[in-house]
Parts: sequence; structure tokens; C-alpha cells
Amino acid sequence: MRQPLAFRMRPKTLDEVLGQKHLTAKDGIIRKCLNEDVFFSCIFFGPPGVGKTTMAEVIANELHKPFRRFNAVTGNKKDLDAIFLEARLSNQLILICDEVHRLNKDKQDLLLPHVEDGSIILIGATTANPYHSINPAIRSRCHLFELKALQKEDIKEAVIHAINSPDGLNNKCSIDDDAIELICNVANGDVRYALNILEISAIVAGDSNITRDIVEERCKMANQRSFASEDGHYDLLSAFQKSIRGSDVNAALYYLSLLAQIGDVESIERRLLIIAYEDIGLANPALIARTISACETAERTGFPEAIIPLGVHIIDLCLSPKSRTGVDAIKKARALVEEKAYEQPNYLKLTPVGLGPDEQYSYDRYDCFHQIQYLPDEIKDIEFITGFNTNRYETQLKAIYEELKKNPRTNDLKKLYSK
Repeated sequence: MRQPLAFRMRPKTLDEVLGQKHLTAKDGIIRKCLNEDVFFSCIFFGPPGVGKTTMAEVIANELHKPFRRFNAVTGNKKDLDAIFLEARLSNQLILICDEVHRLNKDKQDLLLPHVEDGSIILIGATTANPYHSINPAIRSRCHLFELKALQKEDIKEAVIHAINSPDGLNNKCSIDDDAIELICNVANGDVRYALNILEISAIVAGDSNITRDIVEERCKMANQRSFASEDGHYDLLSAFQKSIRGSDVNAALYYLSLLAQIGDVESIERRLLIIAYEDIGLANPALIARTISACETAERTGFPEAIIPLGVHIIDLCLSPKSRTGVDAIKKARALVEEKAYEQPNYLKLTPVGLGPDEQYSYDRYDCFHQIQYLPDEIKDIEFITGFNTNRYETQLKAIYEELKKNPRTNDLKKLYSK
């Protein structure tokens, strides 16, 4: 069986691990632990292709301890029972668990006692954010270590090593510098992706030279680490919204282009609608309708053309005046309700009890509507809406609001109607 190049080039010692100096340098926690010949259950998290599983295997090799691989999605109870038996026979076993965030409750219940007593050292690997996706029962028994995307220099080192190594291409072909540069650029920190591109390019080149043109044919698009099912996708959406909020047109268009590669028009539209209300709001209410129109156009056209109406509208959103007056008022109201909910005045109920006709809400007294007290007595003077901005539309709203405040509101409807 011919193993993939990326598999053959996996580091076998800590010194061979690319990047991750915050963990593997002389004063790094993993280096120190291995020097003391001790380790503990942990979870490695980070983007794909940065060496999470490889790091786990290197640790097992450095400690000279037996290890077994287990996939949280495809592994079953029978697999775990065999691992538990081996852990008892070998005194201690390292369990490398891929997709650890997918461990269901049944598997966790089986695994936790063995992690607790130390018979199994669990090393989990995940691309998800462990603070959101890992069950607290697992997380509390593990240390969390982030593995970061590899730098361009790291990828270049890996590519050159793979060309020369007997375990790699063994100098059967050469490669141009600009071809290496292109591989490093499109890999986007993912060494596995880079080596996969190198391997297929080497097959195309045969025993001759790998040129930039050959590499370009193999990778029409840069590796995108954000997917709809990954935390990275939501990080991307977060950066997208914050760029619009900060009126950075260029950043917003950049993040839109990344999101367009994924093709998730629904998430983009949902975020734009929220931006229109949350970040623009009362500063430019007409932009809300234009946002809906742009989203509808994008739905009808689909990608790749959808990026045009979305991009044009995003420029509009970025350069529009911003106001959080509305959303801040809503947050204050919600905070009060979460703390305590007060009952509405009796005369505002649909069928008030115990009130005479002249004490009930009168639907035909339009002249009194703006003088009636609508809040419960306990909070009748509270104000949620404050801090109007100085743009023209909000200034008009503020003037109306201040004028209404000049009319004292009352809960004595009988007295009010008698005037």
C-alpha cells in the first residue's frame, strides 16, 4: 500500500515538529514535560493541518509509551473495551482521540473513570473551539493547548524536506523556487494541504522539474480554513460584521470574498440584516429596506454573481452613519425584564376586572393616548432610550421624544377623561 506523502513525512520527534514553538521550545510546557518523562491528559485544538495528531504521536514516542488511535465519530464501545484492557495490561496507555468534541455521552461515561485514575492519558485533537464544543466533564480533566497555523517559512521547510527526504520524493524531481512560493501561499498554514499539492504536482512532472504552471493547475484556489461546520466560519463572520461596524470598507470586502468562497449566502444575508438594525439602526433607517433588497437579489442570482450586489451594498453599510441607540435601548429593557417582570396596569389588559367604564382604556379618546401611563407603577419613570446621536434623523426623533416627555402621564384615566 502506497502511503500519502503527508503521512510519510510526519515528524517522529519533537525536534522535527514544525512551528508551535510556544509549546516545543526549550521553555515550552510540552518540552519541559517530556524532559521530566511525564505527561497528562490534554486537548490539542487548532485549524486543520497544523499537526495536532502528529504532536500526540510524537509525545507517545518520546515517552516510549504504547498508544492507540480512536475516532470519536466512528469508534464504538467494543473498540474502547479493547483499549481499556490493553491499558490495564500495559500499566498506562496513551489514547489519541480524533474529533474529540464528537464524543457522545455513552463513550464519555466509559472513558472518564480511566482518565480519572490515570490508566489512560487522553490526548484529544479537534478543530473546534474546546470552550464551546468540549463537554465540561472531559474539559475539566484535560489541559487545553492551542496549535497555531504554521507560518510560510514552516511550510517552505516542509516542502523542501519532502523533496529531499528518502521518505518523501527522494530527489526524484526538482522544483522551482516560484513553485514552492505558490504552494506556501495557497496552503494557508496547512502543511498537509501543501504536501498533497506537492505530491500530485510531482506525479504530473514525472522525473523532471515541478514548475509554477504545474502547481497552478493543481490548486485553482487558496486553501480556506473556514467551513460552515467549523468555529473558524463564525470567527470569519464576526470579523466581517466588526469591519462593517468599524466602517472599514476594504476589510469588509476582503472578508466577504472569503465568505463567498464557502458559498454560504444564507449566513452572509442573516449577518447583513442584523448589521442594518443593530449597527446602522436609527442613523439610516432607509438602509434596512436596501439591505433586504440586496439580500433578495443575491438569493436570486446565487454565487459567484451574488458577490456583486452584496459587495455594492456592503460599501453602503460601511460608509453609512452608525447608531446603536435602538439596540442599546432594547438591551436595557431586556436586562430589566430578566431581573424582574412587573405586571401591566389593569386598565391596559384586554378584559380588565373591577373597573368602571370611565376607568377603562377608551379606544376613541385619541387626544389622551399620549398622556396615559403605560408602564407598571414600580417603573413608571424609567427610560430605556437615551443617548440619541446627532445625525439629522435621530435629531428629529429626539425632538419628538423630548416634546412627549413634557406631558406627564397618569394612571388615573377617570380624571384624565374628565378634562
